[in-house]
Amino acid sequence: MAELYERLEEYRDSDYYPFHMPGHKRNGNMVRKALINPYGLDITEIDGFDNLHQAEGILKREQEKAARMYGAEKSYFLVNGSTGGILSAIGAVTERGGRLLIGRNCHKSVYHGAYLQELKISYLYPELLKYGVAGAISPDEVEQKLKEQPDIGAILITSPTYEGIVSDIGEIAAISHRYGKPLVVDEAHGAHFGFHSGYPENGVRLGADIVIHSLHKTLPSMTQTALLHVKGNLVDRRKLERYLHIFQTSSPSYVLMASMSNCLEVVENEGWQLLEKLKGNRERLEEKLKGCNYITIHKPEGIKNGLAGQGDICKLIVGIKEGRLTGQQLYDILRQKYHLQMEMAAGNYVLAILTIMDTEEGLDRLAGALLEIDSDMDSSDKVKRNIVEGERSIGGEDKFVREGQYIDIKEEKCTQGIKNPEISNLEMKSETVMPIYQAYDKEQELILVKKGCGRIAAEFIHLYPPGIPLVVPGERMDGGTIKQIMDYMSMGLTVQGIKDGCIRVLKGNAKDKYSGKRKEKQ
Repeated sequence: MAELYERLEEYRDSDYYPFHMPGHKRNGNMVRKALINPYGLDITEIDGFDNLHQAEGILKREQEKAARMYGAEKSYFLVNGSTGGILSAIGAVTERGGRLLIGRNCHKSVYHGAYLQELKISYLYPELLKYGVAGAISPDEVEQKLKEQPDIGAILITSPTYEGIVSDIGEIAAISHRYGKPLVVDEAHGAHFGFHSGYPENGVRLGADIVIHSLHKTLPSMTQTALLHVKGNLVDRRKLERYLHIFQTSSPSYVLMASMSNCLEVVENEGWQLLEKLKGNRERLEEKLKGCNYITIHKPEGIKNGLAGQGDICKLIVGIKEGRLTGQQLYDILRQKYHLQMEMAAGNYVLAILTIMDTEEGLDRLAGALLEIDSDMDSSDKVKRNIVEGERSIGGEDKFVREGQYIDIKEEKCTQGIKNPEISNLEMKSETVMPIYQAYDKEQELILVKKGCGRIAAEFIHLYPPGIPLVVPGERMDGGTIKQIMDYMSMGLTVQGIKDGCIRVLKGNAKDKYSGKRKEKQ
């Protein structure tokens, strides 16, 4: 049997519980039986089944249904994920060589869109919350930037964030429109918004011009399925559709589109009831964990001026007090010892994604595991034993973890992790030396990460998940940035953009260039 298929079947049949995407949680209760056999649904654009790139029949009706549900004037099925929608949106609202105002915590696909359009970027820096989590974007900062830089062509922000923090989209949209600028909202993690009063309203109804939703993140739809909604008169619809044709495959999967259709039906018919049940399950989980000494559930509200007054309860941030465990250690213990697969580990917290497809049994398992881990943290011996039981490879043959110490054999150093995990790259406002498209196209070389201070980055560096750049091509890296990258590496977090301990930089902008076998041109 093919190795990948065999591994997937093994995971499917195991007792591992998914607190990660996709939102259907491998739970087929809400899925039509036909979707269980995708080969029977896998067709091309034959008679009677319409064509996504010129929808006039059944697909047109499905997209019109999505528009009615979310309050859009027009909605489009995306089978290349939210990434295809973001790239299309950027193309539609900007002119080549123009300027785009974005949140610094945007997904890497936003930066890729800026590269393709050869855009200059201006940044909005979100407030910082506990654990260094990126908070909300300030409407006042949006207005200040629009006053200072009249050449800004459009605004693009992420709300909710990966951790569920919501910005004031209504106010930001009003400000953007006073200046005649379209607002694009990457609401990929908020496809469930607007269907229950206990959750935030969706960005379409709040006035955004383009909103992108990933159905597969928090709703029962297959990976890679998303929606793009458009409203108002600030977006050239023909231009938007031109870019959708460019960035969407010419052979869209009918299996994926059937999954989207089924998902919309579930939300329309049972969405409120399922969201109400999820809300109750989250409240019960929090109640069970109230007595914990070291485990804490971080509330998604903001810390300044009520900027993030309403967060998304589907994102569960589980923090650890007093540095008793790192986020990666808690992640490993939950996975190895309790067979609970979290979405992501950070410096001193883990993130779980809850959806309408979660079961009470799954949340009870998580509560029981966290209570037991919290109790064990009263004893250092039990903490060490848990860490060893959760032992995992964190970097191939060169790294391993044991008893809370991450050891890099090549560098012969040992650390307990990030010294201050609440310091974020969002506080380290790196100098932008040149636009992304210029940095990408200049001559480059690889140097050791530790030699990167003062060098100009030629590649994105980011933790994945969530895919928010720590470093953007064209930025000059300072000592704080390099230290942060090395701290993340030492903790075993997945840092993309690093190759064999090296980082790609522009050639010739520093005297201490690394030379040797790792040196190479683009």
